[in-house]
Amino acid sequence: MNYYEVALLNHPGTFTYVSEEDIPLGRLVRVPLHKRPKEGVVIERVASPDFQCLAIEEVTSYFYISWQLSIARFIARYYVCSRGEALGLFVPFEEREQKEIAYTPTPSILTPKQQEALDFLKSHEVALLFGATGSGKTEIYIEYFKEILSQGKEAIFLMPEISLTPQMEKRLRAVFGDLVVMWHSKLSKKRRSEALEKIRSGAAKIVAGPRSALFLPLKNLGLIVVDEEHDESYKAQNRPRINAKDIAIYMGKQLGIPVVLGSATPSVTSYHRFAHIRLPSFSGTQKEFIYDSGSGLSQTVLANIREVLERGKQALIFIPTRAHFKYLVCQECGEAVQCPFCDVGMSVHFDKRALMCHYCNFTEAIPAKCPSCGAEALSAKRHGTSEIAAELRAIFPDARIEKFDRDEITTQKRLEKRLEAFAKGEINILVGTQMLSKGHDYPDVALAVIMDIDFVLAMADFRARERAVSLFLQIAGRAGRKEDAKVVVQTKNRDFFDRYRDYGLFLREELELRRGLYPPFMRLAQLLFAHKDQKRAQAAMEEVRRCLEGCSDIEIVGSGPAAIEKIAGKFRYHILLRSPSAKSLLQAIYACKNDLCEVDMDPVSFV
Repeated sequence: MNYYEVALLNHPGTFTYVSEEDIPLGRLVRVPLHKRPKEGVVIERVASPDFQCLAIEEVTSYFYISWQLSIARFIARYYVCSRGEALGLFVPFEEREQKEIAYTPTPSILTPKQQEALDFLKSHEVALLFGATGSGKTEIYIEYFKEILSQGKEAIFLMPEISLTPQMEKRLRAVFGDLVVMWHSKLSKKRRSEALEKIRSGAAKIVAGPRSALFLPLKNLGLIVVDEEHDESYKAQNRPRINAKDIAIYMGKQLGIPVVLGSATPSVTSYHRFAHIRLPSFSGTQKEFIYDSGSGLSQTVLANIREVLERGKQALIFIPTRAHFKYLVCQECGEAVQCPFCDVGMSVHFDKRALMCHYCNFTEAIPAKCPSCGAEALSAKRHGTSEIAAELRAIFPDARIEKFDRDEITTQKRLEKRLEAFAKGEINILVGTQMLSKGHDYPDVALAVIMDIDFVLAMADFRARERAVSLFLQIAGRAGRKEDAKVVVQTKNRDFFDRYRDYGLFLREELELRRGLYPPFMRLAQLLFAHKDQKRAQAAMEEVRRCLEGCSDIEIVGSGPAAIEKIAGKFRYHILLRSPSAKSLLQAIYACKNDLCEVDMDPVSFV
């Protein structure tokens, strides 16, 4: 008999099973657990244990190859999760014949500056393409893909959001045709099956999509491109809390293949750690920046919108938050109407006549009176997409005005329809949240309005300045692709934003501010403790803190209730750790963590 340790996919545990078969490591098997069938991966052959084992029920034709197993081990160790949770990220290979597809590249159309950038990228294992909006980063990626495909290899093109995939799919298919496969969570079951068939058969040579595209079964991977590398969407907020950008870099080193990071506003950390080349925009257009100290649909904003509409051009209106307002606040006692299960104010959705919690999705009718004091003086603070869109429709009844946020764009079909309508000029004004900043390219946008940017700048987070400047420049970059444009920025920090229109200057100065305190010079880890019993959550946090106080080479920056003390009925506590060494952090965490301790390495949010 043969005994194997099996990591159950997306499960925190590993278990020992027995089989008469000689099963290779990495094979996907089906095993019983509590009388239910589960999928697992054979990760180790073990000696006969001193307890009775259940038998492996089925050995499938699917398997994980050595590099997948190796990277899964790293993920499990670094992000403090189980091997099964790490392996659950990957799609296994299948025993089958693969097609041999020859590819003959079309001639290059790069400018001398773009060719210089491509040569630079090819000369480094990891390189950063720091290219202004309109500088032609995508053209450079495409030329690199051509070279990789002509070598008989495959490429992965990572994007931070599904919202980018329709436009990018068109650009890639125009060059590579059916060699391109798009992969993301919104694919239908049929399209997902068809995409996976092309990948496993070898018919797909370029796989493009968000985080999950990194973990597909490509046998001869030759290049990974991480576009919009600054975007925090690459960081997962649930177990395993990976950062796909960092995993891509690690994967590149393990496989000996190049990794390209690209952005108009690269992260401070990537700018510091990797060789970079900077591309100026060659669009030839000019942008006029107008700073408005007002808020909402001020006279300055309305005048510029009116002027754009009269010219038959399009406008983008950016707001940092969804829904109508962030909170419903009592004007008597000052309390926001909070979610009963989460320690946050509920967002107002007037179109649904409801308050909604954007953390646990609890929804209730808008109250007539304050739940805290009974007063009827309830008002909402901060504008949201729905309110701005409604006001604009009333002011400009002949214009077509649509929203572009996660409340509105709920399916892939709706996303594609909305983007297609905007590209055709059927929508005059698009009102949206951060989804607007994600690299979309539309030639007739002659006005970008950036509202509430001071809210982002004022957040209690060391990345607040970086987020604010990046959003400011990314939204501004959506305008003026074909002709001169205007950018209206509502802020009381004009000098700050005007100074950092030069993003290179911002990166250099921000690095000096962070030296010795924050990434990239220090590593951070956040330990989270959540339980419906508040005392148990607090006790678990205090137990780990006492243990950590005896560990060297780490600093406890702070501990106590989390920024949002309750989510989905669970009370939350946290500990924030800092060290110049990731190894020291992990050693301390593994020595001290308990069952309630959830670990977030390299956190991007401290909520």
